[in-house]
Amino acid sequence: MSDTPVDTSKRTWLIASGCAGAAGGVAVAVPFVSSFQPSEKAKAAGAAVEVDISALQPGEKLTVEWRGKPVWILKRTPEQIASLAKTEPQLADPKSDRKTYPTPEYAKNQHRSIKPEIFVGVGICTHLGCSPGDKFQTGPQPSLPDDWNGGFLCACHGSTFDLAGRVFKNKPAPDNLEIPPHMYLSDSRLLIGEDKKA
Repeated sequence: MSDTPVDTSKRTWLIASGCAGAAGGVAVAVPFVSSFQPSEKAKAAGAAVEVDISALQPGEKLTVEWRGKPVWILKRTPEQIASLAKTEPQLADPKSDRKTYPTPEYAKNQHRSIKPEIFVGVGICTHLGCSPGDKFQTGPQPSLPDDWNGGFLCACHGSTFDLAGRVFKNKPAPDNLEIPPHMYLSDSRLLIGEDKKA
């Protein structure tokens, strides 16, 4: 047994400096661990986008942004829907079988959509990433065939797409326009970026 007296002031300083060191370690560790979490901007960039389509009229197109990409929502007229069958012989991939931009199963149909009248597609050409322009008017026009049924034209290199985003044969674009995952929350609310299988 030791008869040495305990220096209480030294003990207090040791405990205090130990606690301060532990608190400092936690203060340094929290921001370090937090740096592994995605930023708010990154979360927002990948988050699903909810869109109200109740005001969209037949023949009108709405563009929203999802993951930094323009997403087109086109409400097709009955005539535009009927034109999809007419263009099939002229298309490079009418059934959307190519795998570069896989088409969700619920959009592997002639209209490439859940509802025939609503087309949802990423507005970026599969050739070099340009954004095609709307060419909804039918008939002969500059840079388009005389039997044009409406669709999209990428003026950069002349790729043309029908009103379901399917690329025509012998064009620079190697694939149809991408169909993003999407689902309907109601008849007038669309969620882009998620679907029931996600």
